[in-house]
Amino acid sequence: MCRDAARSRLLRLGWNRPGADGSTPPVVAVTVAEVVASWPFQSALVTGASSGIGEALTRRLVADGVPVVAVARRADRLEALADDLAGVEVLVADLETRQGQDLVAERITDVDRPLDLVVNNAGFGTSGAFAELDVDRLSREIALNVDALTRLTHAALGVMVPRGRGWLLNVSSFASFQPAPRLAVYAATKAYVTSLGESLHEEVKADRAVVTTLCPGLVRTEFQSVSNTGHYQTHFPDAVWLSMSEVVDAALDGVAKGRALVVPGALYRSAGWAIGITPRWLRRVASGLVQRS
Repeated sequence: MCRDAARSRLLRLGWNRPGADGSTPPVVAVTVAEVVASWPFQSALVTGASSGIGEALTRRLVADGVPVVAVARRADRLEALADDLAGVEVLVADLETRQGQDLVAERITDVDRPLDLVVNNAGFGTSGAFAELDVDRLSREIALNVDALTRLTHAALGVMVPRGRGWLLNVSSFASFQPAPRLAVYAATKAYVTSLGESLHEEVKADRAVVTTLCPGLVRTEFQSVSNTGHYQTHFPDAVWLSMSEVVDAALDGVAKGRALVVPGALYRSAGWAIGITPRWLRRVASGLVQRS
């Protein structure tokens, strides 16, 4: 990692902050190894790395000196990412297919090229009236959001548990905490991801493996165009939108610290607490009112 990247990492960690007298101390000289040591993982694999949260996580990890196996089905985007960043290994795979899932699982379990961190980020949503949606698209959504994630989670823990070391970050959604009319299948798949992650967090923690589930709220990515929820951009106020850096910071900090659940943003953490104490029938009715508003 170059010295500029090292300095950037140190600043994010809070080094070089102004003192009580307002003075700003110089950035101390550090080695690449010292900066990389700030994360417990030294290598990573990220699915859905060609855009959105996956791309942002890839860029942050590489900037912090952690080499990344970038997985996506769009070869041109992956190649562009690799051209832009040193430390990216490209793996083209369509995770909606068993062949693609097996290809990535094989890389995860390659003992000659071990991975410390696996990020299951690939996924998409479909909005609209359930009875009117393309059922084949819904099946593909379930295949990617649930089946692929489950198989890659199994592959990752299959090597992390025996060696007594490893970090797994599964990207879910704040939508996993409550019903979501007109986004029903997406919310259901993410409820599965969150439930699976919490269960496995407890199951493997004695084996010194970490399973963390990231549950971000609204973030401006390609998700809106792919899921036909572009109207969210004007429907919801700026205050409820998370910045990408906020999500990435929370995700990496949370998995590094071994947390079970990570909900970025104070607003969403407060809302999550409120949802937890709200009766299910009221959550259901409220979600319907929000969708109709």
